[in-house]
Amino acid sequence: MKTFLIPAALALLLTACGEYPQVVNYKQGEYHGKADARPYDGAPWNGDKAQWEKDIRARGQHQNEYKRAN
Repeated sequence: MKTFLIPAALALLLTACGEYPQVVNYKQGEYHGKADARPYDGAPWNGDKAQWEKDIRARGQHQNEYKRAN
């Protein structure tokens, strides 16, 4: 019984070590990834790019050490 059990267990363990090919099939000219969202499409700006740019500039000025020191 042990002579059958050891090779069977060894075979079972070695089947988990197989490597399978990982090939992606690309189609020329097509993008299959997720659609990119613009940063200003979020809730506070609702697609207003000018307001988003203004808020980003203001945020940058709050992090400006020269301006904060005066």
